[in-house]
Amino acid sequence: MALTGLFLCIFLIAHLAGNLQLLDMSPEGQLKFNEYARFMTTFPPVKVVSYLLYASILFHAFDGFLLTIQNRKARPVKYAYEKPGANSAWYARQMALLGTLILVFLVIHMKHFWYEMHFGDLPMTVDKDGAPLKDLYTVVAAAFTQLWYVALYVVMMGVLAFHLMHGFASSFQSLGLNHPRYTPIIKNVGVFFAVIVPIFFALIPVWMFINA
Repeated sequence: MALTGLFLCIFLIAHLAGNLQLLDMSPEGQLKFNEYARFMTTFPPVKVVSYLLYASILFHAFDGFLLTIQNRKARPVKYAYEKPGANSAWYARQMALLGTLILVFLVIHMKHFWYEMHFGDLPMTVDKDGAPLKDLYTVVAAAFTQLWYVALYVVMMGVLAFHLMHGFASSFQSLGLNHPRYTPIIKNVGVFFAVIVPIFFALIPVWMFINA
């Protein structure tokens, strides 16, 4: 869980860096994004990393469900008196629910974009050399003209933020990387990461919706 979680955190940074190109809605910006999309789906090393990503998502989700079941079996009867809020934040106790919501959103998200890029009948444009180029930008822009999808995206970035808020720091703890000097730094970095990354992801559909 810890290793796949941290790998997925790295992926979020890379994915965000690429998606921020969507903020440039000029013809030049659209071309850059479409060329980036082609690179990410055709460059062999990136394709290999993509398969590792898919495997990590599935393993992380499966292991999360398995750990939840094991924890419930370990204590089938609840304590007669408990105050869980005194020892942990509510989102730390709801990681399974948050993770499930994120997984469902990923399926929807990949259907809209990943599946269309690989198997859909996308509109075509041309690159700087006049070669045919799949126009994924138009598909993304069309999706982000729909208020329900923009709202869903923003809400799910909030869900992701709470999932990361606990998951980032706990991954280091699970790996045994605890130290009185460095653990507070890791927690602060985790909070910063959990807030900034989802905010920038949410900014993209909002910006495209407003400027459509």
